[in-house]
Amino acid sequence: MNDVARLSGTSIKTVSRVVNDEPGVHRDTADRVLSAIETLGFRRNLGARNLRRGSTTGTVGLIVEDVGNPFYSELNRAVERIATSFDRHLLTGSSDEDPERERELALEFCARQVDGLLIVPAGMRHGYLMPETRAGTPVVFIDRPAGDVVADTVLVDNVGGTAAAVAHLAAHGHRRIAFLGDDPDIFTAAERLRGYREGCVAAGIAYDERLVSMCTPTEASVADAVRTRLSGSDGHDGVAGAAGATAVIAGNNRVTVHVLRALAHARKRPALVGFDDFELADLLDPPVTVIAHDVSALGRAAAELLFARIQGDTSAPKRAVLPVHLVARGSGEIAP
Repeated sequence: MNDVARLSGTSIKTVSRVVNDEPGVHRDTADRVLSAIETLGFRRNLGARNLRRGSTTGTVGLIVEDVGNPFYSELNRAVERIATSFDRHLLTGSSDEDPERERELALEFCARQVDGLLIVPAGMRHGYLMPETRAGTPVVFIDRPAGDVVADTVLVDNVGGTAAAVAHLAAHGHRRIAFLGDDPDIFTAAERLRGYREGCVAAGIAYDERLVSMCTPTEASVADAVRTRLSGSDGHDGVAGAAGATAVIAGNNRVTVHVLRALAHARKRPALVGFDDFELADLLDPPVTVIAHDVSALGRAAAELLFARIQGDTSAPKRAVLPVHLVARGSGEIAP
């Protein structure tokens, strides 16, 4: 700062006021200080500035399953907008649905002294975060709750969504409705399966586990599930299974895309309802009926809750459940 003050012909106090964006400095004087900083190649120490402001590094951390998934990309963008409004930068990492990777990322972010953490949990053990929360780092869980700690959580209505999908298909005459979900150890997958079962009960449809497939979705696994659920064969020993499904509920956007690939050349398509909207769903033939929810609202709600904690909110942990709604576009309205 001494060098900047000498080069700009100002005082150290004036340099400090310019660097910290304080009011009361004449525009020409500020321009001389900034020009001197640029000439000398200096950069502000953001860590020191944030410490003076009662912050640490001016950052918050976000851990998602896969930032390449459009769902999480939209979530990330919503969180980033809120962080920017609070003069914070966002650090993001992908856990790849690996609990150890999640733990590694969370502790790394804490080691970098982030002001708070937002986590889409990959596992059910989060006791490792207790020392961090006791030290003052707030944590908010998104889309899924923590496994073994009580913490702020923002979810969507998974159960109500799949129950609504069953009701919609049943209203169009379907009684053999398959459900293709993600790994059952994932909270959202298990809750959506529960909604499917409750929807079957409400519609007077007998639950048949042979119409259900729960596994990590890949193109091959979903294609096999579609083939066996629609044909009525179990796909392994040739023994006939449930009568062929006339409709399919896809448990998330990835499953829906794989289902569409599997049906690309099918002569006759089943009715289809996907959980999660996705880009171009309305432009396909037929357009895809979905259970939609506002991903940006999910990110905003979680980020606003986090910043309330950062600013001193010490109330009891909160649990918010955001609504979903069915968007009927044609693929779920195909009669059996």
